[in-house]
Order: sequence, then C-alpha cells, then structure tokens
Amino acid sequence: MQETLPLSPRRRTRTVRVGAVGVGGDNPVRVQSMTNTDTRDVDATLAQIQALTEAGCEIVRLAVLDEAAAQALAAIRAATDAPLVADIHFDHRLAVAALEAGVDALRINPGNIGSEAAVDTVVAAAKAHGAPIRIGVNSGSVAKHLLKKYGGPTAQAMVESALEHIALLEARDFHDIKVSLKSSSVLRTIAAYRLLAAKVDYPLHIGVTEAGTPMRGAVKSAVGLGVLLAEGIGDTLRVSLTGDPVTEIGVAYEILRSLELRARGPEIISCPTCGRTEIDLVGLAEAVEERLRGVPEIFTVAVMGCVVNGPGEAREADIGIAGGRDCGIIFRKGEILGKVRGADKLIPAFMDELERFITEKKESPCD
Repeated sequence: MQETLPLSPRRRTRTVRVGAVGVGGDNPVRVQSMTNTDTRDVDATLAQIQALTEAGCEIVRLAVLDEAAAQALAAIRAATDAPLVADIHFDHRLAVAALEAGVDALRINPGNIGSEAAVDTVVAAAKAHGAPIRIGVNSGSVAKHLLKKYGGPTAQAMVESALEHIALLEARDFHDIKVSLKSSSVLRTIAAYRLLAAKVDYPLHIGVTEAGTPMRGAVKSAVGLGVLLAEGIGDTLRVSLTGDPVTEIGVAYEILRSLELRARGPEIISCPTCGRTEIDLVGLAEAVEERLRGVPEIFTVAVMGCVVNGPGEAREADIGIAGGRDCGIIFRKGEILGKVRGADKLIPAFMDELERFITEKKESPCD
C-alpha cells in the first residue's frame, strides 16, 4: 500500500527563465539569496556570489543603489555565470542600465519606478533583453491609499498592491512576471500568498522578510515557508537572515528536504542528549557537520548516543556511529562495520570511515 503524504499538489504556474534557470511550471522550487556586499565593490561581490553558488544558491539578487553600482554590474556579469537579479527602487534609469550590463532579471515595483513613460521604458528594455520582472511587495511598501483603505498593511492590502503592479505590466503586454508578498509577520505572509495564489498564475517567490538572526529567522522562515510549500505554493524562496547570506542557503535546503521537495548535501540525524549519553555527542555531531559542510552528494549520516539502540533507531542511515562509555560502533544501513575502543579514537575512526564512504559516493553517484 502506497503511503499518502500530506502535501497538496504543486500550484500550476507559467514558466519564466532567469538566465539558464527555469522558474515555475514543472521546475523544482528554486533557492535564491541576496548579496550583502557593496555592489560597487566588484571583487567582494564576486567572492560572495561564488560562495553562494557553491552552497547551492541558484539565483543571486544584487542591490543597485546608484549609477556606480549599475556600472559595476558589467564587470560582475563578465566574471560569473550565476543568474543575476538587479534590485531597483524608484529610479527607472538604473533598471535600464542593469539590463544593459547583462543582468538576467529585475526586481522592481512598477508603481513606484517613476512616470508612465518610465514604466514604458523599463518594460521595453526588459522585453528587448528577455528579462523577467519580479514585482516585490513588502508590508512596509504598500501604497498610502491601500493602507487607508484596509487600515494598515494587511494581507488584502498587499495583494491589491501586487495586482495594481501586475496590471501596469499586463497593460503593456508584459507577462514575464514573478511576484513576492513579504511581511515580517508569518501569519500575514501566509495569508497574502494564499490570496494571491488564487488570483494569478504567475510564479511566486516566497519568503518572510526581516525574519531575524539565524536561529529566530530560521524558525520563522521554516514555519511560514513550510506551510506555503506544503500547500503547493512557492516557486522560488529566500530565507532572510541577519548575517552571512550563505547561511540562508543551508536553511532553505533543509526546509525543502523536510517536505521531501528537494535535497542537497547530506542529512545528519543525531539523537538528543539524555541521561544515558556517555560520550561527547554534541562535539561528535558538530565535527561531522563541519566535515560535511559543502558536500553536495545526498546521503544520510547518523550520530547516535546509544550503542544498544543506535543502529536500530537509525537503520535507514547510509552511515553512522553510535557511542557509549569509552567505546563506539560504526554502521551502515544498520549493519555494524566495527567497534572502536577509546573515547579519543571515536571521531578519528568515524572520520576515516566517512572519508571512504564519501569517496565511494563520488565514484558511484547512482548508488
């Protein structure tokens, strides 16, 4: 009997392309982030783009604050193949300059990019360069007339704002559109995306904005994005954290992995410590996690604190270790490979076995 999992079917959308990356339609949920370097600092920005892409980021957004930042885009474009999105506020000339520099997409709000003529100019440039436009609505950027109408930046106000921006593009026969509706409120974010998903068939970029520091932001993002993804809503996502944006990528993939939508890199299973734990389980788990950082191959590693029950409880793990008082066992798929005596030998012995396993995995990727 086939197990029934509690996920709604993926919402059907149009497909847009950000460089070589397809978004929406039958494409997987894409992971993206945004650099926090000064875009005018080409070397620093390129270094961060490389770190992001090595971590699995598929689309990178860059802030374009002024003409100098727009001019820097050409050098950045020439040095990386990563799909790039230029984030523009208010000045339509920066949007045009970014497209001419070779970025793959824009993130703007057509309603505040300038006059009707300015919108015409941006849309014409986007068409000429084959670049999609992401309409980015935040609760803090909702127009005054909508705030007055709804009594604040409610989900309904955010959706109506998005629809107004969409209408500006559709009136110019432009449909290469993505939309985001972000709030720092998890519940308002969920409500807004639910409402908009029922009204349009454009791909949706989902995220909880200003989510916070790594722990708090990861929790808020996991709850908000997890609910939406479980309902089939979301075609790209960003986990917004205060800090190194590379951290966002790992959290994003763990959210997708938890819903069995996508996976990248190893999954680490480790039991909580309890009164029966007789080894430095925390140190062992952290050492394993550090060694596996950046490994793209998909497999499961178990770090267990009980020699008796560990292999059974983690029998589905591809490789694992279970430690007890001054000893441990290394196992694969629940089968014991060997015993290790001496607490100081546990980590080195397991790391040696893990290296062998990773080498085998790279040589036989289809196993």
